[in-house]
Amino acid sequence: MPRLIFHGAAREVTGSMHLLEVNGALLALDCGLFQGRRAEAASKNADVPFDPRRLHAVILSHAHIDHAGRLPLLARRGFEGVIYATPAARDLAAIMLADSAHIQSEDAAYLNKKRARRGEPPVEPLYTDDDAAEAVRRIRTVSYDLPFSVAPGVEACFHEAGHMLGSAGVELVIRLPSGPETRVFFSGDVGRFGQPILRDPAPLPACDALICESTYGNRATPPVRDLADELAAVVHETVGRGGKIVVPAFSVGRTQTIVYYLHRLMAEGRIPRIPVFVDSPLAVDATEVFRMHPECYDREARELLGRSGDLLGADCCTFIRDVERSKALNRRRSPCVIISASGMCETGRILHHLRNNVQSPRNTVLIVGYQAANTLGRRIVERQSHLKIFGKKYRLRAQVVVLGGFSAHADRHELDRLTAPLAGRCRRVFLVHGEPDQMDPFAARLRHAGFPAVETPSAGDAFEI
Repeated sequence: MPRLIFHGAAREVTGSMHLLEVNGALLALDCGLFQGRRAEAASKNADVPFDPRRLHAVILSHAHIDHAGRLPLLARRGFEGVIYATPAARDLAAIMLADSAHIQSEDAAYLNKKRARRGEPPVEPLYTDDDAAEAVRRIRTVSYDLPFSVAPGVEACFHEAGHMLGSAGVELVIRLPSGPETRVFFSGDVGRFGQPILRDPAPLPACDALICESTYGNRATPPVRDLADELAAVVHETVGRGGKIVVPAFSVGRTQTIVYYLHRLMAEGRIPRIPVFVDSPLAVDATEVFRMHPECYDREARELLGRSGDLLGADCCTFIRDVERSKALNRRRSPCVIISASGMCETGRILHHLRNNVQSPRNTVLIVGYQAANTLGRRIVERQSHLKIFGKKYRLRAQVVVLGGFSAHADRHELDRLTAPLAGRCRRVFLVHGEPDQMDPFAARLRHAGFPAVETPSAGDAFEI
């Protein structure tokens, strides 16, 4: 009997990892990093609750680090199977896992300085550059809508998820030696309808069991159509105060979307042509990957690309890799936009920009993505009076603006729209990738809509399907 075991993004939003035991094979759907309180996240990330040498294959829904970030750890601990991903997801994973390995090494070096002063033994990074390279070497690419075999009696197929470049939902067809076939669909992270650049999510296929994300399972997100006007208003108000706009944004996906909007608004004369800086080596690399994969664009983006030759800010943005140029941004006093990572303000150059800008009421911190519990980004959204950055407290005087419409996650109405056709046909739903206040109301709506069994599994829960 096939069995599902939930080991990550179970009643929380990070660390996506779900196991499928079938026909003697062990398969993983995603293998992501946990994000949040440092000590807790470090403990969770180091704990792989199975022997990676037993793992037959990993099917990767997309390259975000909370879905792909522990793949190098599998390689480090003996995994020798195949990782399946779409071509764009593979190219993004290559740069994102290398970046993650660099961060792991930097974090270990920082900790070891403190441990040496206390006479404590050094710690090793979670994984290294070599581990990341080995994980990428194991990725085999498969295009959307093309069935492929992943294990004896198990066939998979990627469907457009509309969440980020190369993101996919995963359809699994399980054929046992005896009995009818079983169809399982893993949504991955589901995107929004009508967002720029990317295609809309594909309809969910008929299935017996659905593993569905629930990040915004009880939240109505502002319409995508209002985003351009809202962003223009933020720019005008901040420029009017003589301030800077600091945007913590995921290097992959969110940064390119913000740049797309700023490019368009300037071209249309709706905002002044102020300097825009993308300060993230990873974002620079990711933008090049976006340019490599126009097959993932929606019709509007392809048409704009055909007319202008570019849709990712080549004529309005300065892309920064160099550390000294990044530091120089903090000496600027005139209005500008600084887009930097990480998106949840936990690591990276954004911390320096926040430290240098949050105490001025002229400036704006523009939040354009989900902020997980216990992250600095969540504390900014909550407008806590003081923020701890690099061990020192800073008073939050800058304006904080949250534009929820930039979210790459489907909201409650879009999730209802996607799941409605399966009501009465899908025997079992497992909600993942959501905090309880979002997941539980979504589960109640699904039961009311006619889904007979809706589960909200905790980490370690297992179910026969």
